[in-house]
Amino acid sequence: MRNALQVEGLNKRYTRAGPWVIQNFSCHVPYGSICGIIGPNGAGKTTLYSLISGFLRPNSGSINILGEGSFDPWKLRGKMGVLPQDAEIDGRHTCFDFLQYMAVLQGMSSQQAKRATNQALGAVNLLERAQDKVFNLSHGMRRRVATASALLGKPQLVLLDEPMAGLDPVQASSLRDVLLQFRGKGTLLVSSHNLSELERICDWLIIIENGQLVQQGTVKDIMKGETQVQWTISDHSVDICALISAKLPNHIFSYDKKQRILKQEAPSHNTLDSSSLVIGKILSDNNIAIQACHRGMTLESSVLEKL
Repeated sequence: MRNALQVEGLNKRYTRAGPWVIQNFSCHVPYGSICGIIGPNGAGKTTLYSLISGFLRPNSGSINILGEGSFDPWKLRGKMGVLPQDAEIDGRHTCFDFLQYMAVLQGMSSQQAKRATNQALGAVNLLERAQDKVFNLSHGMRRRVATASALLGKPQLVLLDEPMAGLDPVQASSLRDVLLQFRGKGTLLVSSHNLSELERICDWLIIIENGQLVQQGTVKDIMKGETQVQWTISDHSVDICALISAKLPNHIFSYDKKQRILKQEAPSHNTLDSSSLVIGKILSDNNIAIQACHRGMTLESSVLEKL
């Protein structure tokens, strides 16, 4: 199976005469990847998640989940997990009882559900709170229980909408490790405004704005990790772009004097690697110190450039 998710020409609006919330949207998510869904508030991320997971129906277009077509609870039972945004859990249940019940709904036997529940609680570091009522937990702990419910068993596709919301740095780091362990075993779709977290865990990205696809692709491609370098250099009086461009005519250089950042765009990965020696020598010959060197852009810079 090449793609865990294939979306073609999706359209959605909430009223007959209302604006399109999702418009002519097409994307795909490679099987086994951790895919980040990125976009500003109101971009359509939660609507897209709701369409994929069957909470909403599109006006037109198609969604193919794990080669099974559009969402079908019977075909996808046990194969798909979902964490909606701001998901609330009935606080009267214990963590264990809630997760065991969710596991049974996924089609597991009683014994399978118990094992899966213990594994899920262990994965989110809440085994010691298994018999606690949910209403006695902090917001961050409740969020981890909700995330555990989406990871129960061995789902092939998991949709997580803002899983890091409300977590402190330690909890976020722990959950990040859980998600990284999922890579290659199934496919994760993670929607988040925390771009630094997505940069750490994702290998595929989908950028959405106004209900339309802006860009999709590998993290390296979107962040230009194979073709761009930013050099932070010391003050100087020479025209550094002209000097380097004369030696590397196929590259594009720009210089931000205020931030002292020399930006290099290379035609390919191989030329980017070989050019570093040339640039280093030119800077050294002109007594210009290299204070920092960063390959590619940050995810935040890359996204802001596109939106």
